[in-house]
Amino acid sequence: MRMSRLFGRTLRNAPSEAETTSHKLLLQSGMIQQVSSGVYSYLPLAWRSLKKIESILRKEMDKVGSQEIKLGLLQPRNLWQQSGRDDVYGPDMLRLKDRKDRSLILPPTNEELITLTVKNVVQSYKDLPVSVYQIQTKFRDEPRPRAGLIRVREFDMMDAYTFDTDEIGLNKNYELMITAFENSFKKCGLNTVLVDADSGAIGGKDSKEFILLSPSGEDTIILCTQCDYAANNEKATFDKHAEISKPSANIEKINTPNIKTIESLESYLSIPKSEILKTVFYISDNNLVIAVTRGDLDISEVKLKNHLQSKELRLANSNEVIENGFIPGFASPVNIDSKKTPVICDDSLKFTSDLIAGANETGYHFKNVRYQRDFKSDSEIDIAIAKDGFPCPKCFKHLETKRGIEIGHVFKLGTSYSESLEATYSDSKGENNPLVMGCYGIGVGRILAGAIEQKSEGARMVLPKNIAPYEVLILGLNTDNLDAQSVASNLYQNLLDNGIDVAYDDRDESPGVKFNDADLMGIPVQVIVSSRNIKNDTLEIKINGQPDNIMIRISESLSAINNILELTI
Repeated sequence: MRMSRLFGRTLRNAPSEAETTSHKLLLQSGMIQQVSSGVYSYLPLAWRSLKKIESILRKEMDKVGSQEIKLGLLQPRNLWQQSGRDDVYGPDMLRLKDRKDRSLILPPTNEELITLTVKNVVQSYKDLPVSVYQIQTKFRDEPRPRAGLIRVREFDMMDAYTFDTDEIGLNKNYELMITAFENSFKKCGLNTVLVDADSGAIGGKDSKEFILLSPSGEDTIILCTQCDYAANNEKATFDKHAEISKPSANIEKINTPNIKTIESLESYLSIPKSEILKTVFYISDNNLVIAVTRGDLDISEVKLKNHLQSKELRLANSNEVIENGFIPGFASPVNIDSKKTPVICDDSLKFTSDLIAGANETGYHFKNVRYQRDFKSDSEIDIAIAKDGFPCPKCFKHLETKRGIEIGHVFKLGTSYSESLEATYSDSKGENNPLVMGCYGIGVGRILAGAIEQKSEGARMVLPKNIAPYEVLILGLNTDNLDAQSVASNLYQNLLDNGIDVAYDDRDESPGVKFNDADLMGIPVQVIVSSRNIKNDTLEIKINGQPDNIMIRISESLSAINNILELTI
């Protein structure tokens, strides 16, 4: 491609509304243009990178025996109502009606339709296993789109699905997909971490995320400093075991005037937060519930919501707490009717001694409160958020938190969709059984944006070779010099003829403009052709990630560039 013909325009300055490095560079380089909030058009440079990413994904999926399909975009809403996810997705799913008043949706994902599709094809165990994938546009009406291509309302995703007769087959396909994903990200030049994850609205009993580490990421993951434990903060746990050494004393009411918070109790009573009972009120599907943990821990609303199987979970406001007979700031599960208000306790409480807890009376707390003696729980589960410095649940060394971008997710769905949609197969005895399902997704645009976040250097875009719009960019300087023009043009044609993915900046622009634009394009190898260098029969090579440029002979340019590309990631 000659840049004099390239459709697109770079911007002198990064747009002020851009939040992250990738957002700024994608807009400034002219790769994308915003259509509306969370919706973008891709111009040629971005589209070339995205198509390269798709090609890598296709090759890796084909290697594990998955077959490419393409499902319809407009889907009947009743299919989602049958699975129960019409309510689960809520306002995030785009719903519409056609001229005959039929309810339709634009899919955020495709578990329902692929289950129906496979149901119509598979009859017996002889038709299984099935592994299919597609690369298709998805729609999610995100309340707060952000960071360019990181969180959008319209995006391209590679979504894959497997169907098996049993858990053994599912586990085999699950591992194959993890391998395909790992190979895909490696070929895209990305460093990722595989972590245990919450299944969210997709559902299922087990899932893992591929996280691209980046300070600008919106996901928090928990890693062990010593072993291989890794999980996102919605799933991560930690070792809570502690010896109970203090003898139990009788419960006693103490005066705590205007002391309503964990921090003020810690200061007023000169005790650590771990010796205070934290009581938090939530509304779960219009019902009040109490979540309780140690005062030094925070409650994971994701874990709590999953346990309660809530469609909606939120913090209760003061009026709701009072209307249910509790006093904000002085409440606890001590002496309450748990049949009326469920109490969910974090499993850390079984390792606590006597605690400070609200006395359910203004200006008073209880001391010497002991779990299981003075209050009980309807459920004892892990509802705490893991944090920096907490002990690893596997090796008991310290955990650390990192920020990252989710670019892939794999799920063991089991039979949840096949049961709700009545998708079965007949076994060797002629008996019908539900299909055992897995699903797997990769955000194509997130790979591009994530690569820019992970690799780029300030205002200079850096992309891995395999997903850069071009491998090589020839910068033809001194366009008024016929010899320089001839060398640059001949080199461009020679590289094209030898299968090298090359662009040629043949524009009548100053060197400064060409260098600035080159730094915005993310192309890993730049070949600088100037009248000064060709006098010495040389060309100058600039390689992303290397501090010094190198000089090569014009006569050896093809072999030298090939060698450089082989060593370039």
